[in-house]
Amino acid sequence: MRTPPAHVAPPDRTRKRRRLARITLASAVAAALAGSGIYIAGAQAEEVAVPGRIQAEGFAAQSGAQTESTGDADGGKNVGWLGNADWLRYDGVSITGADLKARVAANNTDGGAVELRLGTQTGTLLASFPIAHTGGWQKWTTVTATATSVPSGPQTVFAVMKSTSRSDFVNLNWFTFGSGTATTPSASPTPSASPATPTTPATTPTTPGTTPGTPPAAGWVPVDQARWNQELAAFNAIKPKPVTPGTTRVPEFHTDCELANSAPDDPIVVPGLPGASHMHTFFGPKVDAFTTTDQLLSSKTTCNAPGDLSAYWTPELRKDGKPVPMKSFRVYYGSRVKDPSTVKPFPPGLRMVEGDAKKQVDTPKNAGSNQFWCAGSAETGRSADGNWPVCAPGGNLIFQLVFKDCWDGKNIDSPDHKSHMGDPVNGVCTGKYPVAVPDLSFMVNYQSLGGDGLSLSSGKPSSMHGDFMNAWDPAHLGPLVKSCLNQNAKCGTEVTFAGG
Repeated sequence: MRTPPAHVAPPDRTRKRRRLARITLASAVAAALAGSGIYIAGAQAEEVAVPGRIQAEGFAAQSGAQTESTGDADGGKNVGWLGNADWLRYDGVSITGADLKARVAANNTDGGAVELRLGTQTGTLLASFPIAHTGGWQKWTTVTATATSVPSGPQTVFAVMKSTSRSDFVNLNWFTFGSGTATTPSASPTPSASPATPTTPATTPTTPGTTPGTPPAAGWVPVDQARWNQELAAFNAIKPKPVTPGTTRVPEFHTDCELANSAPDDPIVVPGLPGASHMHTFFGPKVDAFTTTDQLLSSKTTCNAPGDLSAYWTPELRKDGKPVPMKSFRVYYGSRVKDPSTVKPFPPGLRMVEGDAKKQVDTPKNAGSNQFWCAGSAETGRSADGNWPVCAPGGNLIFQLVFKDCWDGKNIDSPDHKSHMGDPVNGVCTGKYPVAVPDLSFMVNYQSLGGDGLSLSSGKPSSMHGDFMNAWDPAHLGPLVKSCLNQNAKCGTEVTFAGG
């Protein structure tokens, strides 16, 4: 029996589609993901076997996708919530001819393309399917493309989304790779209470990073354990500096950074794909799509804390389409756990993202999240759409973004760049996230009084987010954590205690 679609296109496609998706998928997501933030739905029990087709939900790995019931022929699932730079990976694909097809639906007039690339997200372009408005998220049509070549043998194929739109632009149901495609690719896993990973041979660990000598699951990046152990040993040997009288007893130090550069790049979310992201404002070293931690460690920085070569970035804020100048950017390093003496330095190469670039909902005054506010003066009103404060003269627009500060102790990155990090439970880092690390807090100050005409490069204020790539020199970070955070003492950019 044909399964009804999970949603149909509402008038406001970005806001209402998300809301309906949260309603229809809430119980499944809550049970399957346990708040991890990963959106990978099971395909094994849902795929419909049709000779010559590869079902879209049969991906082996993904970024930015969710699956849902479909109203298209063949039942099963379709893959939606796909925006620019999102991708799906299919393993073991046999390409039997140059005539390729894709079954698509789109309720976004911006359109775009679905690129098929071999081996990696930036690999050889096999073909590109044009995507145009079809009249609804469940109004399906078949689009065609011609392969640039017909490689022999099983292939790893990435479907990479390309669009100028800041919101979702396509749903996918299936692909064909020439006539008589016979190979069914690896399927995604049935959801579980732990972070979802693709179905893989039995030698791959079910919990990433737990079994020595086995490859990590897709998207998970294990910590360099030998290097981490060495850094921990050096940290444990540090003798803390005595806290001077008059020191404010809060665990804190900070770094101040100036603007390094702006670019439509994101080396965490879409590495190696220049121009694939919305515009970001980078602080610290200059960053592009190819930036790695090793490169940061040999870079120059705009941050003033000695030893801090880390990279920080946020979406660009615009006024009437033009970038809003920065007033200041400060990162506070603190602790939210009850016992700050348990905090350890960041592991080498840690990467993480806070916030959701795809979240497009209104944030009126007192909405409780993703709020820009006025620093140095009172709020005197709101923008016409209610999302932006109007600040009295003498103040400025500001946003504070607080990251998670409990680490899983195993991985320096995860498929969604969030699931290796968690929040304290009753003031303690425990369970899946047992290691307390410094708590980052971005304080982003703009030379703006707010009001009308404002937007983020990622969309509404609700899409505000931040990225962090750790490139601290352990010889500088260790003493700051040991003397300032562990001793519940306020410091500045160095181990110099401060009052007030």
